[in-house]
Formats: sequence, structure tokens, C-alpha cells
Amino acid sequence: MVKLFLAATLCFAFGIHDAEASRNQKRERNQQARIRQGVKSGELNKREAYRLRQGQKRVDNMQQKFKADGELSAAEKMRLEKAQDVQSKRIYKQKHDTQSKNPVNETQSSATPSGSN
Repeated sequence: MVKLFLAATLCFAFGIHDAEASRNQKRERNQQARIRQGVKSGELNKREAYRLRQGQKRVDNMQQKFKADGELSAAEKMRLEKAQDVQSKRIYKQKHDTQSKNPVNETQSSATPSGSN
């Protein structure tokens, strides 16, 4: 009976751990997709996309470091969640700023007088 209880407890614990890892991976994939979509639509320029991808790599490295001992503590989960929140906000901010994919063309088009015929 004790062995059965121990086995059930371990399965449950690993299930939660897997669910947490799955949630983190899903969120990371979603944020990568948001960056790709921003580049494709022109909402993000190359520099912005590069910086956002670097931020995603930092979150991934943090996650790998936390997992090095085999499990994530509650504090590590909170820090990881916070880092992902920060990245999500950065992605939103960069996608909704006034910069465009090609700011040189935007400057040139606004410099030409519109009323001269």
C-alpha cells in the first residue's frame, strides 16, 4: 500500500513538473511566433527583432540554469514567469511603437512636398 501511494505521488509530481515545463515551452513558442509575425507584418524592424530574440534566449538560458539541478523551485518558477512577462511586454511595446520596418523610406516620403504640382 505504501509503495502504491509513493508511486502515485511521484507520478503526480512529475506530471505537474511536465505540465509546468510544457506551459513554459508553449509560452516561449508563442512569443517567438509573435516576433516572427511582427517582422513579417513590418511592425518590427531587424534591430528590434534581434533584441527581442536575444531576450528570449536569456529567458531560455535562465530556464536551463534553473533546471540544472533537476527541478524548478517555487522561487525559480516565479522568476521565470516574471522574465517571460517582461519579454511579453517588450514584444508588445516594440510591435506597437512608431518605428516601421524601413524608416528611411518613411522619412523620404514625408520630406517630399505633397502640394507641389
